[in-house]
Amino acid sequence: MDGALIGMTTIGTGAPLDTQPVRLEGSRCAGCPVVTYPAAAGCPRCGGGMDRIQLSEHGAVWTWTVQRFVPKSPPYVPPPGGFAPFAVGYVELPEGVRVAAVIKADPERISIGMPVRVGVTDGVPRATPSATSSEQEGDQ
Repeated sequence: MDGALIGMTTIGTGAPLDTQPVRLEGSRCAGCPVVTYPAAAGCPRCGGGMDRIQLSEHGAVWTWTVQRFVPKSPPYVPPPGGFAPFAVGYVELPEGVRVAAVIKADPERISIGMPVRVGVTDGVPRATPSATSSEQEGDQ
């Protein structure tokens, strides 16, 4: 799916994604172990203040499905070639948060627990298959 959905909070340098990955931004509570995505001003658990953090770019597919119908517009903007079914799911990051993302892979090859790399294009989180879990360890 190459259409645009809604914008999410990200951290990046503005360089093209090919050269500089854009990272998701979340927040960590200063008083308890809660991490949120997207970033929040107050902790949903204890009400404490939150510090903004850069989230890991590697995670694992937590669950997924195939979107077989055209999403509501707006915010969806159909790509030039028209709508095509796409995989969408939740990616669990090492920080413990789950991020909804379009999964850029053949649905026949997606599995729960599959390592993925999460990035953002047009403000929409995208997950692509990642090589190995050892690649993820270098990200933390």
